[in-house]
Amino acid sequence: MLDLTYDAPEPKVIAGAKHDWELVIGMEVHAQVSSKAKLFSGASTQFGAEPNSNVAFVDAAMPGMLPVINEFCVEQAVRTGLGLKAQIHLKSAFDRKNYFYPDLPQGYQISQLYEPIVGEGEILVDMEPGIARKVRIERIHLEQDAGKSIHDMDPNMSFVDLNRTGVALMEIVSRPDIRGPEEAAAYVVKLRQILRYLGTCDGNMQNGNLRADVNVSVCRPGAYEKYMETQDFSHLGTRCEIKNMNSMRFIQAAIDFEARRQIRILEEGGEIVQETRLYDPDKGETRSMRSKEEAHDYRYFPCPDLLPLELEQAWVDDIAAHLPELPDEKKARFMADYGLTEYDASVLTAETASAAFFEKAADGRDGKLAANWVINELFGRLRKDGDKDITESPVSPEQLGKVIDLIKSDTISGKIAKELFEIVYTEGGDPEEIVEARGMKQVTDTGAIEAALDEIIAANPAQVEKAKENPKLAGWFVGQVMKATGGKANPKAVNELVQKKLG
Repeated sequence: MLDLTYDAPEPKVIAGAKHDWELVIGMEVHAQVSSKAKLFSGASTQFGAEPNSNVAFVDAAMPGMLPVINEFCVEQAVRTGLGLKAQIHLKSAFDRKNYFYPDLPQGYQISQLYEPIVGEGEILVDMEPGIARKVRIERIHLEQDAGKSIHDMDPNMSFVDLNRTGVALMEIVSRPDIRGPEEAAAYVVKLRQILRYLGTCDGNMQNGNLRADVNVSVCRPGAYEKYMETQDFSHLGTRCEIKNMNSMRFIQAAIDFEARRQIRILEEGGEIVQETRLYDPDKGETRSMRSKEEAHDYRYFPCPDLLPLELEQAWVDDIAAHLPELPDEKKARFMADYGLTEYDASVLTAETASAAFFEKAADGRDGKLAANWVINELFGRLRKDGDKDITESPVSPEQLGKVIDLIKSDTISGKIAKELFEIVYTEGGDPEEIVEARGMKQVTDTGAIEAALDEIIAANPAQVEKAKENPKLAGWFVGQVMKATGGKANPKAVNELVQKKLG
């Protein structure tokens, strides 16, 4: 396991405030379940389909249509709970959350208020190498998504697309354990990473498949500690919820603005009104959307169309037995098996595709050298090439592995390796065959290297005298030999010969 320090967060300091304030944040992340069918119907969840083409009768709330639970969506929620080290409730139930909205045909949303499918868990949020913070998960419940209202197609009318209606969502609710904007963004990054490793949500924030509601409040120093002792939320101050955040950068900016807004009101003698707010990225500010509803406003009651959901422990145990290796475990293994730093292991395990690529490239090879080539050369080249994903890499793990083999066998130098990598990236081909065909092998014959060095020494007597007086100038001769051999001379052999010749 990783040797992590669980660091108590420092209170967030707000510049310009009259007093010290602590920032308290809780998050409700809505993650769309990776499933081909919706939660209560067989309609497709394909993104980008023609409006209102992925709609079953039950999604459109046609009379007499009854919901039928999608077992795979339930399995995905259980898998998510297990991945977050959370309690799985063998019995859960669905409720109706009643409210009117044009893109909600039923006039209610089927959700889980009283008996969610997943209970308390935790996430370790990586803040910096060796430092992690534990954020407690309160619950995960399953619910159906609403549709989408479209307001920019006609100046006088709005349109409704019901394709998202009924799509399965997992609402992942944290405790108010997050203490600053950067930590909030890091929490979403880590949660997204875990979901992608589990395969339960693709984490695509641009498509709305992962979005966060951020609850922000401010309190005076010491109040948070009282809350932790008593679990009494009144110590934390009145919170405001910022809805539907789908960008890490916007999450940080919205929290920072909202905290300053609340502090300004309190320091002027006002009171915070509990409400739902929206973030305007163009103006960099939050604005009021509606007063914050409570559970009684939604008239929750048990859904009469669905029986309680009862799971068998053996079924849950089978899901647990087949969980994939998760990010923290994979990072720890990379550090142990390949001798990587925590930073390099974190970079390589950020995405499952990156981790898989590295493992194939490093198989049976020098892990540190492989990591260096994947992180610095390949990732750098992909960024330069339009910020491509590693799944789009023209260089395969096998090709990169062969480049590494050629370096380790002293067939090519590091400089030649970079030239070879660029050829493979742009033209393809087998690295070994390219080196052979293009005469790229490095010169290891000390006789040939010595002959080149002798010529340079003979032609530059003044430089020889300077180098003897100042050994640091010997590097000039190394560079000249490399230049004379077209960069093919073995650098180690060159350095040894230069030191020997110049004494």
